[in-house]
Amino acid sequence: MDRRTVRVLVEKLNRDAELVARRFGLSYRSIEAERATVKSRYGVCSADGGIKIRLRHAVTGRALKYSSLVNTLCHELAHLRHFDHGERFKAFYLQLLEFARAEGIYRPGPVEKPNPQRAPLGPVQLGLFGPRC
Repeated sequence: MDRRTVRVLVEKLNRDAELVARRFGLSYRSIEAERATVKSRYGVCSADGGIKIRLRHAVTGRALKYSSLVNTLCHELAHLRHFDHGERFKAFYLQLLEFARAEGIYRPGPVEKPNPQRAPLGPVQLGLFGPRC
């Protein structure tokens, strides 16, 4: 993924984050792409409101679908209110995700299955946390 693509994705994530954050009264410091060398997570929210989001699959290195990035974004934004993974966090995260869906920001599609008869797969859709949408 070239630098221009990363910049465009992060700018789009920032615009979408502003919309979600404004609706729920959340405040964050920044949204940035996670370093490619970090393999242990898809996103992180620090106590100072800095959010980092992985743009590629940790194992395959394939680009993640934008809906997966929004899923991670909503997960990390939910941590601004609940800094754990308890029931209140899960409920709030799902509220953010539903709002993003209603606004047309979050549009998950089916998860692609590898098929040796086809061309290589496109971007990966993560099934993070909560019911499959």
